[in-house]
Amino acid sequence: MARFIMGRLLQMIPLLLAISFLIFALINLIPGSPIQRYEFDPRARPEDVQRIRENLGLDKPWPVRYFYWLRDVAKGDLGYSLINAKPVAGRIWNVLPNTLLLTTTSLVFALLFAIPLGIYSAVKRNSLFDQVVTIGSIAAFAVPTFWLGFLFIILFAVKFREWGLPSLPVGGVSDARGGGGLFDRLEHLILPAVALGVVQLAGWTRYIRSSMLEVIRQDYVRTAVAKGLRARAVLYVHAFRNALLPLITLVGLTLPDLVAGAFFIEVIFAWNGLGRLSIQALNQRDYTLVMAAFMMLAVLTLLGNLLADVLYGVLDPRIRYD
Repeated sequence: MARFIMGRLLQMIPLLLAISFLIFALINLIPGSPIQRYEFDPRARPEDVQRIRENLGLDKPWPVRYFYWLRDVAKGDLGYSLINAKPVAGRIWNVLPNTLLLTTTSLVFALLFAIPLGIYSAVKRNSLFDQVVTIGSIAAFAVPTFWLGFLFIILFAVKFREWGLPSLPVGGVSDARGGGGLFDRLEHLILPAVALGVVQLAGWTRYIRSSMLEVIRQDYVRTAVAKGLRARAVLYVHAFRNALLPLITLVGLTLPDLVAGAFFIEVIFAWNGLGRLSIQALNQRDYTLVMAAFMMLAVLTLLGNLLADVLYGVLDPRIRYD
């Protein structure tokens, strides 16, 4: 296992290099620059604008600047923001815990509901419950994440307040006036986490149902029933464990979708995370900050896929990576 993990980590290096080059090329080919507010300011003299461009290194072609950036990253230096000259690493680490909290909570929420719904739908195949879950899953899977976020704001914040019902906050990670305690953080986390996890919940429910239907038809399940084992033991010990293995791979493959959805959710709910920071940096053409933020997201995605592969081997003793 250790050799497999080391090999996968080494394989990430050329992949991250390719991703970094592609991202750097794309953001530099987008019209605009970090100093465009000076370029279109009639009070700014051309020689002053040129001096600012040279100080920031923007006078060099973007392929040259990419290799300068890559050299600095190899030394552990993510550089400074082109907008406010603050260290990029500090800004990334300040918001990264919030993004991890949001994505992890939405992942746990989706799994907690998808697993029992999928199993029960498979056991009660073609029943009213199965039909309701099927229709609900298809409808939820078709809803865009950002639209669901706006819908939650209108319903659980605006309308609930108008109707005199307990409403939920929709802005920021905590309320400064409330002290920012645990309960306050949970209140601010509910809506963005649920909005982000609903689409995954819908897809995983259908997948678990299909996987369970395939497993419960296998000979070893019928043998376990014939031996007199309790239905709950057969269902959860024998059937579900084997149906769970493909789900682990699916969860690892959908992590990029979860991270991409966090971009929109963090903006909609003003959640101070990596996605919101990336959008702000893109709008300001802050190349250094954009590179660091997107590369951090790429690393998290690759590590998530690696974790899924490792868990696959842990849960299935027949799989050996050495």
